[in-house]
Amino acid sequence: MKIKTAKFITSAPSLKECPDLNLPEFALIGRSNVGKSSFINAIVNHNGLAKTSNKPGKTRLINLFLINDSFVIADLPGYGYASVSDKMQRDWQKNLEDYLLNRKEIVSLIQFIDSRHDIQKNDLQMAEWINYHNLPHFALCVKIDEISKNLIQKTTSNFSKALQTEVFPFSKMTTRYNDDILNKMDSLIKSYK
Repeated sequence: MKIKTAKFITSAPSLKECPDLNLPEFALIGRSNVGKSSFINAIVNHNGLAKTSNKPGKTRLINLFLINDSFVIADLPGYGYASVSDKMQRDWQKNLEDYLLNRKEIVSLIQFIDSRHDIQKNDLQMAEWINYHNLPHFALCVKIDEISKNLIQKTTSNFSKALQTEVFPFSKMTTRYNDDILNKMDSLIKSYK
């Protein structure tokens, strides 16, 4: 699959404010500041489309992007550390669960894991929650360019076992991994009913 067009649609605080687009959708989940917005910019080759920040917790809404006029990517607030109040964290959690369980257009969740570190406790908790609810998903092992080339296969394999899903390497610095990820997304789009 080639990305030809990409545009921001809207930001919404919760599922009920999200437009019903009736298109296959991918929901990006991961720890705060793991690189979900950078992933969007990298695969669509548009640096400023999704807002990125060095400050955890910058994404506070469900941000929807229309890709190729045929599918949607939802950039969701991160879980884990963010410089916001406990109440806001709880509200995010509630809205995130509602969105992931009830957004009928979702064809797959994409979980983002930082390849430079061991899988964090909240990454494993999220994976367990996803598997418990039997939600379709795969994962990206991000910032892969920052670890030794010799460790890439081992790291993705270890993450795949821990998360119980398929894991793809990804780097915003190079396009070499994009085709495999886009092919996976394309196969899931084709299965959308």
